[in-house]
Amino acid sequence: MPTTAERKPWTAFYSPGMRATIDAAPFRTIGELVSATAKQYAARTAFTTVLPNGMNGSISFAEVDEMSDAFAVYLREVAGLKTGDRVALQTPNCLAFPIVAFGVFKAGCVLVNVNPLYTAEEMGRQFKDATPKALVIIDLFADKLPVALREHPIPNVIITRIADYFPTVPRTIVGLVQKYLKKQVPPVEVPHIRLPVVLDRGREHMRRDSIAPASYTAGIGLADLACLQYTGGTTGVSKGAMLTHGNIVMNMAQSMEMAGCGIDRGKEVILTALPMYHIFAFTVNLLGFFWYGATNILIPSPRPLTNMKKAFEKFPITYITGVNTLFNGLLNEAWFHDHPPKSLKSSCAGGMALQSAVAKRWVEVTRTPVIEGYGLTESSPVLTFNPFDHQKADSIGIPIPSTEIRIVDDNGRDMPWGIAGELIAKGPQVMVGYWQRPDETARTLKDGWLYTGDVAVMDEDGYFRIVDRKKDMVLVSGFNVYPNEIEDVLVKHPGVMEAAVIGVPDGAAGEAVKAFVVKRDPNLSADEIRSHCREHLTGYKVPKHIDFRPELPKSNVGKILRKDLRSEELAKTAKNGG
Repeated sequence: MPTTAERKPWTAFYSPGMRATIDAAPFRTIGELVSATAKQYAARTAFTTVLPNGMNGSISFAEVDEMSDAFAVYLREVAGLKTGDRVALQTPNCLAFPIVAFGVFKAGCVLVNVNPLYTAEEMGRQFKDATPKALVIIDLFADKLPVALREHPIPNVIITRIADYFPTVPRTIVGLVQKYLKKQVPPVEVPHIRLPVVLDRGREHMRRDSIAPASYTAGIGLADLACLQYTGGTTGVSKGAMLTHGNIVMNMAQSMEMAGCGIDRGKEVILTALPMYHIFAFTVNLLGFFWYGATNILIPSPRPLTNMKKAFEKFPITYITGVNTLFNGLLNEAWFHDHPPKSLKSSCAGGMALQSAVAKRWVEVTRTPVIEGYGLTESSPVLTFNPFDHQKADSIGIPIPSTEIRIVDDNGRDMPWGIAGELIAKGPQVMVGYWQRPDETARTLKDGWLYTGDVAVMDEDGYFRIVDRKKDMVLVSGFNVYPNEIEDVLVKHPGVMEAAVIGVPDGAAGEAVKAFVVKRDPNLSADEIRSHCREHLTGYKVPKHIDFRPELPKSNVGKILRKDLRSEELAKTAKNGG
């Protein structure tokens, strides 16, 4: 039987006119991408931030271009940063995010995305590792700074607000409510400057000295570092993936080449509920849909899910990107289920496995498909995607253009199609390595191939399916059990809202399957769940232990954190002397 290395049947399913290989990047740098696109769609709205109460503010393509120019000039001429210096950005989805991110690239500096929900200690560890010379942070979390800056003081701290660049009246109302009514805005106890003042100073230097921001990137190209994108840390210690301008620009081009047949340039409205500091929304929403002239509807926080209700009511959303838990959650909201968006064309899922029950219900409710893809932070992130016109259920799709994928065993030998092994990938989107981690880089990158740590299988058509993470596999009496398979069965039960599965110590058997379940039906019992599982799974895969929970631990993008559940179980075992 042919191996994945010998056969590449997926090219037969590329859409008509789609290139199998992208020979050259469409732009030399991300800053060049921003400026060129802004000229093309100058007057069109590029970004709109929508708050839970419906208040919103927008900036056009021309405005984000001008403001990011001003920010770049401030970094270089006032703050004194040089080419390659790191700039940390720690905000939720808001208008400041594209202004700052684009400005960092135009300045020839390196962007370091930081989760705004991090604790002060987590911030401090990332600052110490990345050593940024400037930080832009939302005012809501500025109280963490005195502790976070102890290990690595940052000389330039810039504060932004969620309603910066809203019209005057809503901006004032939001500011007063947050500060005085909800008391959400703490005092800033470190030297700082406000973002609007920063932009004014940048403009002043541009006018006075006739500075052209393009001069900052004259010596920068595709091979130069653009981002330190820290991994989510869901399976270990967070590491900074070094992504170049070429990695990101090419992955944007690869992704949009795959999806482009379903997207109308200059006409789409995309809901960006995933945080843009996460690599999926960063490459696909912030850059890819920007390049295609779409309007990004930014949701600062999608939790609770009612925070998105006004955005759906006020704007003709045509696309949504999200993770399984977001789609599942929306389907369980009466306001969404009963009145799905009429303008919606399609949705894109990534970040975690899309459960078949969720995908099926999404189609039933919205009458539109949810298309699954796959990628990692280390690949900028997209590696595979389902073609719009050749989708396959329960699949992460086929390799995007200029991407090679193989399935190999533990010794690196190629596996025949239909046989599971580790998915490894090669392409222009693969990172150059981990920041200051040569040992981790050597373990992950081998002879140009990215070893993903995911177990997958390829079918005879060249479509791939993720079986599970290698680290999450459960060994029951010598049999390999993959949590994804069991979770997919669990959520098909009408009484189950969400589920997670891990392995727990079980004496001679090695490990046993334990399921954590969030009920949709309050009367659901463990016996009913086991009976349901026995109809679909062989005996050793049926959960031996079932734990009902009001909620499951999740990452900032909504991915269920099995590692947290495992830590709980290990702590219990240690406490009980097991």
